[in-house]
Amino acid sequence: MTKKQVKVVTDSTSDLSHSEMERLEVTVVPLSVSFGPEVFYDGQLSKDEYWEKAQGPFWPRTSQPSLGAFERAFAQHVEAGYDVLCLTLLTRYSGTYGTACAAAHKFGDRVRVLDSGTVSAGLAWQVIAAAEEAARAAELDDLAHLTADMARRTRLYAALDTIENVRRGGRLDNLMPMIDRLLRVFDLKFVIMMANGQIGLAGAARSYGRALERIREEALEQAPLEKIAVLHTRAQERATAFADALAEEAGLNRELVCVVEGGPVLAC
Repeated sequence: MTKKQVKVVTDSTSDLSHSEMERLEVTVVPLSVSFGPEVFYDGQLSKDEYWEKAQGPFWPRTSQPSLGAFERAFAQHVEAGYDVLCLTLLTRYSGTYGTACAAAHKFGDRVRVLDSGTVSAGLAWQVIAAAEEAARAAELDDLAHLTADMARRTRLYAALDTIENVRRGGRLDNLMPMIDRLLRVFDLKFVIMMANGQIGLAGAARSYGRALERIREEALEQAPLEKIAVLHTRAQERATAFADALAEEAGLNRELVCVVEGGPVLAC
């Protein structure tokens, strides 16, 4: 049996740039964000436009891609003779994985859907690695093993300057009772950890600066590190300074520490 080449599909929470999508020939299925009656696909609004609308009367709400959107993405590659590896953001954060699985069902073993266990840069790393290996004729099973191994070794820490965004978004509902109990007694900033598809409370601090220090300590405890991404929303200068310091302390080439502004799903 002749082995088939593989194309990679992902969702827009990977925060891949347009140049990366084109270089890697990755198909990105967008989530959507709504402000009241207005609905936009992820990527239609610039970051500035998104935050301008977020200051308006309607709180942003994100929605997973439709079944049809994934079916169309898969069909174009399967009909062209390719197998497909689809990597999505973690199940605990969205129903995107379930929708992709439902869409893949009609294509049998030609399409494999995997939960990346993470989001944003963590998902992007898996997508980039899979697409680069696919270009070197790696098979579907090999790509699945590669990305599953990366997923096990990826950790995401987030310092929350405010919990109002996540409270409204409902993405940390399982943690909110504990957080609310602590907030009745202390004025705290919380550190959230995402690992192996699970989201948990990694710690708390009296100030946002101390919360960032907690993340620094957690990251350095994981050494040796392969690469680091510093994610932020509307904090480019602070994120860059944090990345510079972390690269030096971790002994990493600065080129291996990227700074990424998260999209709407990460922001809300």
